[in-house]
Amino acid sequence: MGKSILRDKSYLFAIRIVKLSQFLQTDKKEFVLSKQVLRSGTAIGALVKEAEYAQSNADFIHKLHIALKEANETEYWLSILFDTDYIEKLLSESLIADCKELIALLISSIKTLKLKTKN
Repeated sequence: MGKSILRDKSYLFAIRIVKLSQFLQTDKKEFVLSKQVLRSGTAIGALVKEAEYAQSNADFIHKLHIALKEANETEYWLSILFDTDYIEKLLSESLIADCKELIALLISSIKTLKLKTKN
């Protein structure tokens, strides 16, 4: 299978999220929000990977829609972590920028796939 920017970026984002969760639990002793962001932030890449073996185009689009919802939720948790002083501004901005990039890629992919399935 060829290179997939979405798959690669979502995988690298998941790694950042795992490291963030480890930091929050070890250094900040924060266990609830860290698990929330870990779940949603790693689910994005897992859903993108799962979509590779979708049963149909509709199933593929559906999995990307779920990944989009998880990305949106992750952005929410990252904002909460910043606004409650668990993470610094620079880290927050970097993670949210990556998350927004994933959201844009997912939206673009979904729109493109929907157009292809109509034709």
